[in-house]
Amino acid sequence: MSKLKPVLGRGLASLIPRQSTEGTPAGGATRRDDGASHEIIANVDIDRIQGNPYQPRADFDQVALDELMRSIQEKGVIQPITVRRFGQGYQLISGERRVRAARQAGLVQIPAYIIRIRSDEEMLELALIENLQREHLNPIEIAISYKRLIDECDYTQEEVARKTAKDRTTVTNFLRLLKLPEPIQSSVRKGELSSGHARALLAIEDAGVQMDVFERIIARGLSVRDVERLVREKSTSKRRRVNTPAGGPPSPVANIEEQMRQALGTKVLVKRMRDGKGEIIVEYYSDDDLERILELFLMAQYRSR
Repeated sequence: MSKLKPVLGRGLASLIPRQSTEGTPAGGATRRDDGASHEIIANVDIDRIQGNPYQPRADFDQVALDELMRSIQEKGVIQPITVRRFGQGYQLISGERRVRAARQAGLVQIPAYIIRIRSDEEMLELALIENLQREHLNPIEIAISYKRLIDECDYTQEEVARKTAKDRTTVTNFLRLLKLPEPIQSSVRKGELSSGHARALLAIEDAGVQMDVFERIIARGLSVRDVERLVREKSTSKRRRVNTPAGGPPSPVANIEEQMRQALGTKVLVKRMRDGKGEIIVEYYSDDDLERILELFLMAQYRSR
């Protein structure tokens, strides 16, 4: 799909029923669907609801579903699902967890907000954005959703960030997770590995080394800080091998990098050009890590006064 933006852009607000929605009787009771109206809240037959083909969520926690089922048994479905008319029934836009839990609870009907969808492309956009903003997706599902908005809806990263109310850097960092080897992505999906661990592994360029560190994380239960330290040590070791002449002492650049690494506690790369100019690249692995490095620079500046 491409060049869809002119017909899209309804956003999450279109999935939230207005308080004065026509078709909701006074007193808060929900009417039965008349089979034709749109922008209404109505009780619909659960067995007539088809799944959402654009559902970004692939992993459902059965324990959480059981908890939601018990809540529905006690209090009912508080927040209506969102559907569109489809054939002789409905197609789900959002609320798959509620539908699954309601089925487990034995409900025959469920309250639904029925909206008009103009195209499958709009269905895709609404399903992805709604889930990104309201559902508890795992980091890999979020990354895949961002990528689908870019690939199938022809959005830029800036547009994805704006539509999902996220920073551009947040979108970029999630997309980078898709570069990790499949076993690592699978572990993140299952909740065995946190997104912090995964981002730390991204600092390693070699997939084989990534897998080696990943296996250590699982076997030893390493924290994110442990992984960041391990990654820095591996990076430093690699630079030493590259910058140290065979049979000789480390080069001046390697010594400078090592001093800065020790001072900042992170990977530092010094690139020197032939004309004497160059650049210094200081890596960080999280927002907290960036703030820590900034504090070190500010402290050094204060001491020099």
